[in-house]
Amino acid sequence: MRIPLLLLLLALQPLLARPRVVAYVPNWINLGEFAKTIDYPKLTHINLAFENPADDSGQLSFNSRNQAVIEAARAAGVKVLVSIGGGSASGNEELKARYFRLLTPEQRPGFVAKLAGYLDEHRFDGIDIDIEGPSINGDYGPFIADLAAALKPKGKLLTAALSQGYGGSRVPDDALRHLDFLNIMAYDATGSWDPDRHGQHSSLEFAKKAVAYWTGRGVPKDRAVLGVPFYGYGFGEAFRPGGYAYADILALHPEGERLDEVGKTIWHNSIPTIRAKAELVREEGLGGVMIWSLNQDVKGDKSLLTVIHAAVATEGK
Repeated sequence: MRIPLLLLLLALQPLLARPRVVAYVPNWINLGEFAKTIDYPKLTHINLAFENPADDSGQLSFNSRNQAVIEAARAAGVKVLVSIGGGSASGNEELKARYFRLLTPEQRPGFVAKLAGYLDEHRFDGIDIDIEGPSINGDYGPFIADLAAALKPKGKLLTAALSQGYGGSRVPDDALRHLDFLNIMAYDATGSWDPDRHGQHSSLEFAKKAVAYWTGRGVPKDRAVLGVPFYGYGFGEAFRPGGYAYADILALHPEGERLDEVGKTIWHNSIPTIRAKAELVREEGLGGVMIWSLNQDVKGDKSLLTVIHAAVATEGK
């Protein structure tokens, strides 16, 4: 018996709509060893962070340690993107100025061509633009449009990481429609840069408001990927610059797996909060969950990635 095409598509729709699980992996760690520990079946995408223009010609750096993750992920059917920008592109004045020059109308075509060639050369599945905060200027939108025009015919993915409160308002709506999906940075409402403002930096309500902001600006729900933190911040006696990885929090406070506030005082996302966010993604039909960053997790039954995997299906688009 032949099944009508429409019925077949309807039957397959739940599979096609399963959320993505996107993990950032920093390339300043020992990637050769870390690549062996990644639970690839629980991921759909890995963003290697970060590579940036090494000089004013726009040629990106390439950390040779990336290769271990690229090869292992490809063997497991996980897509790998290179992420450009990051904190250095916002806080390093020389790098920020370099991006401003490369994104001008005069230099942008050459830079876009270099990026497209870079993806082919290193066999990346796409590029994630993590230009944020003060690095976002009036050339951001045209850059995204030109990059999309160069990459879409090649079948390469184009994504971005953006925060509502850290430069997001300067991103034009037109730029958003060119993205295959948007990684919503729904964290860092407070942190070690504001030690007197104690509290949760990434609550469930904060996540809901971030999603509402970007979908309200035209990002389709199935392209809105909710970012969750695998880290927290210390205040008072627990203050330290840069915060705490989830793994470090559990080493200090084993109850941190179930409590968002521990010690005197560390705030983070415990298992119940991460589960609630993953369930929000599934229930609202969002595009998936994004993790910053995978190396901060633990193995075993306290793993936040395992919690996410249990709450959402992981066969992405």
